[in-house]
Amino acid sequence: MAEWICRTLRDGGLEGEHAPALIIKDTIRCPLSSFVFDHVLSQLSSFILSNKSQSKGIVLVALSRSPLYYQQFLKSKGYDVVDSPCWIKALDCYSDPLGWKSKLVESGSILNRDPGSSFTSSLCKNVRDLDNLFSSIIEIGKELAGDGKGRFVVAIDSVSEMLRHTTVSSVAALLSNLRSHDQVCCLFWLLHSDLHETRATAALEYMSSMQASVEPMALPANGQIGNSMNLSLMEQNYRRGKFCVRVKRRNGRVRMMFEELCVEISGVKFAPVSSEDNVISQSLVPKVQFNLQLSEKELNDRAKVVLPFEHQDNGKTTQIYDGRKSLNEDETEIHEKVNSSGKGEIIYFRDSDDEMPDSDEDPDDDLDI
Repeated sequence: MAEWICRTLRDGGLEGEHAPALIIKDTIRCPLSSFVFDHVLSQLSSFILSNKSQSKGIVLVALSRSPLYYQQFLKSKGYDVVDSPCWIKALDCYSDPLGWKSKLVESGSILNRDPGSSFTSSLCKNVRDLDNLFSSIIEIGKELAGDGKGRFVVAIDSVSEMLRHTTVSSVAALLSNLRSHDQVCCLFWLLHSDLHETRATAALEYMSSMQASVEPMALPANGQIGNSMNLSLMEQNYRRGKFCVRVKRRNGRVRMMFEELCVEISGVKFAPVSSEDNVISQSLVPKVQFNLQLSEKELNDRAKVVLPFEHQDNGKTTQIYDGRKSLNEDETEIHEKVNSSGKGEIIYFRDSDDEMPDSDEDPDDDLDI
């Protein structure tokens, strides 16, 4: 499922459509979404370097972590961003997001000892100005894409950092403008949902076509944790979780997918949800106090009910219902049927004995106006 998401981002959108967008929500209960962000970044880098993607490069907007971190991360995955051809550029919004540091350096109050990164394209000194940030992203992307028809990927490692300095509507507008740009192949970002109100999270979810999150794995009610019984619950949530994805399709329908996520030394591993976890999840669902299906006895009783106009060969002459007979005759017939067959019957009565069967007489004609 995680690989399917990466392929969807790799393929981009059709002509005239907005670029596919993925929001990755992080929570305190299971803070593993940053590993998912790194995994998607690594997979898209692999597609670009192997010429399997329609995009030519990646614009990385670094807000919560230094560009040097991403340089070391990609190097650990076997991608040399120093000597290889330029395919990724970082917009550094981490080192000096409000421009205070540069002013102190210019005044001589502090020394600039930031080593920087070899693939840092430019330094953003005012993250509050989202119009300038948008222009910088597009400018860097065009450098990577080359000609006018080339496309590029936009990755934002923390939208939450933007929301510290600006409004939700401004951030939503930035994401919408990026998705609708002709040269943006796809877009994905990380959001720390616990830090924001529900309406803010919902607004940013609306701007995406795919939503991903990591939830804690359900633990057995008896307290057993299988092979990892020696690990505490907190350690479990920092190593293993349930990867949940919600996809909005073109026809308007929503698809839910689940996978098991495990963080290892070599990286993130995804696997189908185990049967034990399914049993645990089912055991946590409250049991309803009514049955959604009929029992065998109820099915048999329902089959015994004789419906009006129903022809049933029970040894007697088959008669089509033709209106009410006399009351005494009907009562005798009902008692005979109940006593002989032991099953009920639904009988309709006409409004009057004078009315002929299948009469078109208006029942309101008898009313005095």
